[in-house]
Amino acid sequence: MKNQFDFIAIEGVIGAGKTTLARLLSEKYGAGLVLEEFEENPFLPKFYENKSRYAFQTQLAFLSSRFKQQQKLTHRDLFHRFVISDYIFEKDRIFASLNLDDDELALYDNIFGIMTGISAKPDLVIYLQSSVQRLIENIEVRGREYEKHITEEYLTELSNSYNQFFYSYNRSPLMVVNASEIDFVHNPEHLAYLEEQIFYRPVGAHTYINIIPE
Repeated sequence: MKNQFDFIAIEGVIGAGKTTLARLLSEKYGAGLVLEEFEENPFLPKFYENKSRYAFQTQLAFLSSRFKQQQKLTHRDLFHRFVISDYIFEKDRIFASLNLDDDELALYDNIFGIMTGISAKPDLVIYLQSSVQRLIENIEVRGREYEKHITEEYLTELSNSYNQFFYSYNRSPLMVVNASEIDFVHNPEHLAYLEEQIFYRPVGAHTYINIIPE
């Protein structure tokens, strides 16, 4: 493998498959793995039941957790060739803009602005772009109890915000993958195709992967 990266981050809306892909690549190539600690957020189940009441607590808990992980990324494990994460730090602002009211967002931005400047910068960001219908199917398959409260309306709004964010993203080289039809879990050819694009092809400022392998 001609890996040119020290730090790869995989992103996508809830249910896009970012954690699954991060695990698969990490296991195959012996990379360090940094996963978002969403299950440790005590407010998340409450948030999906009552967004307006628990949005701010949920957002601050995520912000704190993600920043602690970002600090650890500055001290890489020397036994791993590189690191793969299933999120970028900036994603936190996408959720905050959707879930917080104006006063809460202003306070949040004061904290977020300080943390962003010292967060780890990926050498490559992979954005798994998926249809809302595929997201819903994936969420139903994994069957997390608290995710049953996620509505199609919320997923649509979140998907639109992600697309808008990555349309102008320029902090790191970006690879956008049309993941609506790709099945890198059950189809080895799909996974191999993605690996080739990530590790063996030149990556520009913006790379779009839309061809679905047979």
